[in-house]
Amino acid sequence: MAQQAAVKRKTAPLRKSAVKKEPKTFTYKWEGKDRKGTKVAGEIQGTNPALIKAQLRKQGVLVTKISKKSTLFGSKGKKIKPLDIAFFTRQLATMMASGVPIIQAFDIIAEGTENPNFQKLINEIKVDVAAGNTLADSLRQHPKYFDDLFCNLVESGEQSGRLESLLDRIATYKEKTEAMKAKIKKAMTYPIAVVVVAIIVTAILLLKVVPQFQQVFSSFGANLPAFTLFVMGISEWLQAWWFVALVGIVAIGYAYTQAHVRSKKFRDGEDRLLLKAPVVGDIIYKAAVARYARTLSTTFAAGVPLVDALDSVAGAAGNVVFYNAVMQIKEDVSAGSQLNFSMRTTNIFPSLAVQMAGIGEESGNLDGMLDKVADYYEAEVDNAVDNLTTLMEPMIMVVLGVLVGGLIIAMYLPIFQLGNVV
Repeated sequence: MAQQAAVKRKTAPLRKSAVKKEPKTFTYKWEGKDRKGTKVAGEIQGTNPALIKAQLRKQGVLVTKISKKSTLFGSKGKKIKPLDIAFFTRQLATMMASGVPIIQAFDIIAEGTENPNFQKLINEIKVDVAAGNTLADSLRQHPKYFDDLFCNLVESGEQSGRLESLLDRIATYKEKTEAMKAKIKKAMTYPIAVVVVAIIVTAILLLKVVPQFQQVFSSFGANLPAFTLFVMGISEWLQAWWFVALVGIVAIGYAYTQAHVRSKKFRDGEDRLLLKAPVVGDIIYKAAVARYARTLSTTFAAGVPLVDALDSVAGAAGNVVFYNAVMQIKEDVSAGSQLNFSMRTTNIFPSLAVQMAGIGEESGNLDGMLDKVADYYEAEVDNAVDNLTTLMEPMIMVVLGVLVGGLIIAMYLPIFQLGNVV
């Protein structure tokens, strides 16, 4: 027994040393000359400079300079965006419908993208599929980019033998959803940009321009207009406390960000408030209705039972008011109610959406009717955003004109009264 224990102690380190970690690879920039003496340069991945030089020497390149590529400022590759996932889905659906084997389709898509991170993601999915896993299981290994709705739809397509058509519908769903999000961001960014520009211009005038006039007015020896005194008082306060004001703005922004991330109650209140906001609230409401109809249509068309489909729809609602409404609809449908009746009782959905859902249930074409509802409200959002953009352009001029013009008037009022002062 003692001898066996000694043998185990001797062999244990050997087993540990036998398991070697794969060496890390890095991206290196290199410069050199080819066989003709022409200067060449490029990038290559490898474990160390010596091996890379040997590899390039075999290709007839004499390396004169080599250095590891910096990983600062995003050189590791661009961030993978939802539109990249939509592009991947569309390409995969097209190639599979054309008869291209799925592994070869992955290779073609990976070669067609310039984002190294996206290439890495596609190759990882390809390796999993090549190892015998289903596409849905392979996608579930990357929940950051493929949510439960996406994976469940792919799984439904694989089980029904309609993967190509399901991928095509998923691609359409992702493209339209991202287009809708982009329009909402555009509608919300525009007024915020106006406010920010107005604050910056006003601050510059108060800090740099008003003090110059103040020096001139100090030699007048007369009472200044109340409006001028008011503006000068703001300027003096800002000159003395500008750092405190800046810290306060940053603190408010940080507090808002933390509250938004950590507090569900805060996010829920924000969702309810946004729906009641003038102009923008109507856009968000119509976008939520369109997203509800599009998601439910896509999942229902994939063969997912209505009750299960409503779970996915609730998760994709994007607004707590609609999330609660969809969960209530799910409970009603589970109890035997019709979808259109359940939608009506929530008092959230517009009558058009309710009526179209009822027609779809009666005709057996629920997914088609919901598609029409989504198309209609997406067009409504497009028009609303375009109208808002058109309206905001003159509003920008009015806001900036009032602020800048008000400051200029305040500074020139004493000059207009200069005759009386003298």
